[in-house]
Amino acid sequence: MKSAEEQLSTYKSVHLNPKNIKTHFVGIPLIIWSLFLLLNLIPVTFFALDTPAISINVASVFAIGVLLYYIKLHARLALGLALFIIPVLYTSSLVAQVQGALWIALAVFVIGWVFQLIGHQYEKAKPAFIDDLNQLLIGPFFLMAEVYFLLGLEKELDKQITPMAVDKRRALEDERRAARL
Repeated sequence: MKSAEEQLSTYKSVHLNPKNIKTHFVGIPLIIWSLFLLLNLIPVTFFALDTPAISINVASVFAIGVLLYYIKLHARLALGLALFIIPVLYTSSLVAQVQGALWIALAVFVIGWVFQLIGHQYEKAKPAFIDDLNQLLIGPFFLMAEVYFLLGLEKELDKQITPMAVDKRRALEDERRAARL
């Protein structure tokens, strides 16, 4: 598994433009919320002999799995993500009970991606997940890191990933130029 620094620098390499980052602060939470809403619509029921059935939803299972992954990457950032995901889980579970929840989820998902695509127009770089699907999980992790940096936290992490991201971006641009020749 790649380190938090490696994952964040790869993601940041195509998220250096402040306008792009701002659109991601809108788009990524919308996409996450819509995905949790969709996952809340999928019940999972466990049956055991002589006990009542236990029913959960896929959103809860997914949240636990993703948070464990984030903890393994960087425990302090994972704490911030847990504080973000808990209200997302709760509100999306409430909306999942509303008639038309599927359409709400799809509409919010599309709106979130519109913000993402607008941001990448500013950046003039393709989204990170195009080359590495794991980067879809790193988007929220990156935003939480950016929040920590804005609050003056995890300064050492910022000092590590930013130069790595700039170097990766230069290498990508050099490859693009070479391909045009």
